[in-house]
Amino acid sequence: MDWLTSLFTVHSSIQTVVIISVIIAAGLALGKIRVMGISLGIAFVFFVGIVAGNIGMSVDKVTLDYAETFGLSMFVYCLGLHVGPNFFGSLRHEGMMLNVWSLAVIVLGTAFALALSPLTGISIPVMTGLLCGATTNTPALGAATQALAHAGLPSSDTALATAVTYPLGVVGVIIAMVLIRKFFVKPADLEVKKLSDDNHTYIAQFTAINPAIIGRTIQQIALMTHVKFIISRIWRGKQVLVPVATTELHVNDKLLVVTNKEDEQAMTLLFGKKENDQDWNKEDIDWNAIDANVESRVCVITRPSLNGKHLGALHMRQAYGVNVSRVIRGDIKLLASDDLRLEYGDRITIVGKHENLDNAEHFFGNSVKTLEEPNIGSIFLGIVLGLILGSIPLSLPGMESPIRLGIAGGPIIMGIIVGALGPRLHLISYTTRSASLMLRKLGLSIYLACLGLDAGKDFLSTVIKPEGLVWVGIGFLITLVPVLIIGVIALKAHRYDFGTICGILCGSMANPMALGYANDTLKGDTASISYASVYPLGMFIRVVIAQMIIMFFV
Repeated sequence: MDWLTSLFTVHSSIQTVVIISVIIAAGLALGKIRVMGISLGIAFVFFVGIVAGNIGMSVDKVTLDYAETFGLSMFVYCLGLHVGPNFFGSLRHEGMMLNVWSLAVIVLGTAFALALSPLTGISIPVMTGLLCGATTNTPALGAATQALAHAGLPSSDTALATAVTYPLGVVGVIIAMVLIRKFFVKPADLEVKKLSDDNHTYIAQFTAINPAIIGRTIQQIALMTHVKFIISRIWRGKQVLVPVATTELHVNDKLLVVTNKEDEQAMTLLFGKKENDQDWNKEDIDWNAIDANVESRVCVITRPSLNGKHLGALHMRQAYGVNVSRVIRGDIKLLASDDLRLEYGDRITIVGKHENLDNAEHFFGNSVKTLEEPNIGSIFLGIVLGLILGSIPLSLPGMESPIRLGIAGGPIIMGIIVGALGPRLHLISYTTRSASLMLRKLGLSIYLACLGLDAGKDFLSTVIKPEGLVWVGIGFLITLVPVLIIGVIALKAHRYDFGTICGILCGSMANPMALGYANDTLKGDTASISYASVYPLGMFIRVVIAQMIIMFFV
């Protein structure tokens, strides 16, 4: 049985895979167990890793560091890629306020830590380490140790303080979210409140009776107003038309128009009369049953050459005799205006005659099987670019040493950039929802297993010391108090759903593990979206604050 023992004790590549896999499997299994209705989900992998490290399990240090870096960079990049397409839209609508709440957590936590230093007699370097561990921010620790080195001071106690408080820094945010949900959250707070309206289209029927548009072409009418609209069908007596730019409107033409909800009144003034006898925005409308000669079909863009193209540049009316009425990107419905930039994986609603739809469908690609194949190559290229971005030294005025975004900050920002702006550069960043979720969970699981295994070897020996117990307790308070206070205040403001608040709290504390718990226990993607919105700035501010504390208070 020596061969079996060696799989767990003798350092090798196989032994590393075995140990990490056992920790992940056990952690995910135990994470499903509920105690008083509460489960830790994927965060339990971290605690199984601590137990494994404490009982003597270990792997090669270099291999462990590689696996931890790879897991974290994969998780944060795929998270950024997932929220990227909606990131700048949410940032314009609610992003600034989300970051204000995040900064409130950061400022309160920093002030609380500095206030505790004279009260407890703990030196500023050690308190800085406690703050870095309590906020699970290793880049901030790196910045603090560099600042101490420039000041000619030792940093060993600072690093040890971070290591001791880090585990409870992870679970502290989770405990805070559990307490807020248990005592303050109402059922209405769990309902997803979208940061921005995901439906940017509104369908209505109008009658052309405005003398100013009678006899004019659709192209001429479009130039008469700044409002964007698409006429998908025209009913002229018993005749059904699929209009093109040169189609002239006649008196009493019935028009099916796709526009924005806020432009409904402008469309009524433009065409003359709005028909209210039918709601065209219901989800269960059978569009193909409306007219015998006109069909509506949804096609998927799977032709790589169309990625990043403007819809107007395709000239679908002239080339194929079809109208594009709506574009669905993820869960967002977009108005099919000429200046809309198409993305790989977009679902396009086209209207026209059967034979014309067949030709247009072939033009778009519409190969669902192609979409099921994740773009693994582009994901790894993005991770490389993210790590390069995270390694760039950034010099700030008044700071002796440069700061870096690190292995967490660089990839998540690069993921957001590629997800949001990739189509403009004709980069195919599309990844299926299942593939994205798989890669995120795999990366986070590997990271948690390695992090727990590394922290577990010295955890118990340090904690059992009286000084260590004090550090753990203070670190836990630094984690818990700001998150609880700001979380409850944000909840009482009734502006966001609980998932969004959890994302703010996790992002401000640079805690992907707590985000994993939130995603496991809450519906929707609001936690991930708000996390990605506040994480880059929050992480950057914490790195700067760690150096400023050393510079001004030591």
